Amino acid sequence: MAVNIVKNQLSKFIKQLQTASTLKYSTIMSSVNYKTLAISIPKPFVYMVKLNRPEKLNAINPTMWQEFKECFETLGKDPECRVIILSATGKAFCAGIDLQGMMQLSQNIAEYDDIARKCKYMKNQIRDYQDTFNAIEKCPKPVIAAVHGACIGAGVDMVSATDIRYCSSDAYFQIKEIDIGMAADVGTLQRFPKIVGSDSLVRELVYTARKYPAAEALKDGFVNRMLDNEESLLRKSIEIAEDISKKSPVATQISKISMLYSRDHSVQEGLEHIAMYNQVMLQSEDLLNAVMAQATKGDPPIFSNL
Repeated sequence: MAVNIVKNQLSKFIKQLQTASTLKYSTIMSSVNYKTLAISIPKPFVYMVKLNRPEKLNAINPTMWQEFKECFETLGKDPECRVIILSATGKAFCAGIDLQGMMQLSQNIAEYDDIARKCKYMKNQIRDYQDTFNAIEKCPKPVIAAVHGACIGAGVDMVSATDIRYCSSDAYFQIKEIDIGMAADVGTLQRFPKIVGSDSLVRELVYTARKYPAAEALKDGFVNRMLDNEESLLRKSIEIAEDISKKSPVATQISKISMLYSRDHSVQEGLEHIAMYNQVMLQSEDLLNAVMAQATKGDPPIFSNL
């Protein structure tokens, strides 16, 4: 009896420490002066990153490209963050690349006379843009996209790099690049086909630049939940994120790393990859705590940060 009382008191104390730590980190994050992103913590260990240029329909300007990469790299290293929800303010998720930024890029290229130097500048710029959304995949924390309204061009590149995609019934996706005389170059052509599994559909969407409505995206598996409106979309996203945040961060993060590796390698290579990781990770305290909780049907374990 006394042992159980001590265990309960200790459990409450640990939870208080974790909550205090989260609140402290929340204060630190709120002091970060992002111009194009809004960061919040709706639940312990759950971070919400919102695109925050509603007056421009969250079109991605040079500042957002830079801040987005910095934000995801920071959260990827932060032990207080276990899950990220990617959403947006205003009536649209993302209108794609800010064309004013494209015009500035053209002006910068014009400063070079030689084609080799123009090409080197452009290659570096494209790689920087690619690295922005690569930061979503490289972030070891699961990322849930919560899309409402229009998700156009670079917005599709962005959400294609997330782990889980939800949308509201008013959402639509559009691979728009061909309409401005270019091929998508920051991830859609590489990731989208592997998600939906239909080469014919992808080519139709790319070549026609037609709108791809939420119901069709749900049917094809590009998103796996469609909610009635933005409010219910965010509520469900937070609910799922909170559930994930209570799992072992060791198991969650290694699972993401393994799935990404296996996507681009053979089955055998994927098996060898996870074996290399798990020879270490199966010695973690998380395994023992989780197995004991399951075996005794006791309270869910409280995992330490990773």
